Amino acid sequence: MDYIDITQKVLDYIDNHITEKLTGEELASFAGFSSYHFYRIFRDIIGVTIMNYVTKRKLQFALYELSNGGKVLDIALNYGFETHAGFTKAFKKYFGYAPNFYRIHAPITMPQRVDLEKLKEIKIGGVIMEPKMIEKQAFKVVGYKFETTLKNNAHSRDIPAFWDKCSTGDAEKNLYASQNTVKHGEYGICVNTNPYSDEFSYVLGVEVTDFTNAKEDMYTLEVPKATYAVFTTPTVEDENFVVSIEGTWKYILEEWLPNSDYEIDDSKLDFEFYDERCHPWEYEKLSMDIYVPIIKK
Repeated sequence: MDYIDITQKVLDYIDNHITEKLTGEELASFAGFSSYHFYRIFRDIIGVTIMNYVTKRKLQFALYELSNGGKVLDIALNYGFETHAGFTKAFKKYFGYAPNFYRIHAPITMPQRVDLEKLKEIKIGGVIMEPKMIEKQAFKVVGYKFETTLKNNAHSRDIPAFWDKCSTGDAEKNLYASQNTVKHGEYGICVNTNPYSDEFSYVLGVEVTDFTNAKEDMYTLEVPKATYAVFTTPTVEDENFVVSIEGTWKYILEEWLPNSDYEIDDSKLDFEFYDERCHPWEYEKLSMDIYVPIIKK
């Protein structure tokens, strides 16, 4: 008997009935096993209990609808969560971060069909991206800030446009010319985020020794001391650089964090760091670093 094929049919059934109330007994019956036998098979193959998987899958589909403009309460109720707060709490429990953290950092796509044969191949021969764990002291940043929103995925257009404006105009030059910088490199930092709001601010800045030379149109920020998981994106050619960053974020949020012993430290700031390694005039292949503040679960 091929347990992989049977489990695959159960996973597909869950996706096809994702907004319905699903029970372990119903899914065991669909698979043709006793509940006890099915629960053991499912956990051995998938790594989590059947109802944990159902809940996580509902959260993924709900997040997709939320990111496409649906009303939070309607979506929460449709997937079996009584309130917005209940949905957010469940999401953080299962994934290690709030849903808006995913919406800010990773491109939202329709949850893909889980392919067990493909996952088996990945586990056997796939590449695992392991971060460096570091403790970084507090540091100061001076830069430029703008407001954006998650509504209609506006941030995914606004942030690249802001970078382009700063790098091709005078903003970036002004930062290096006017500030006592610690080192070369630009930080991209999301601030003023709220788990219940679609609005947030984005800062592009440089590390400085102090705020003495910060001008009126500049934004000052002290990044607190934190423990970080630091991920370096794969080195790629310039035309694939943005895709590699998006792919790394998706790996962090969909693979690494949910399966690690860590969760996001909401009291700290995550950020991206771009230095000489992302200069196409200096390097044939580019990369950058993503700093994710973490705490033990």
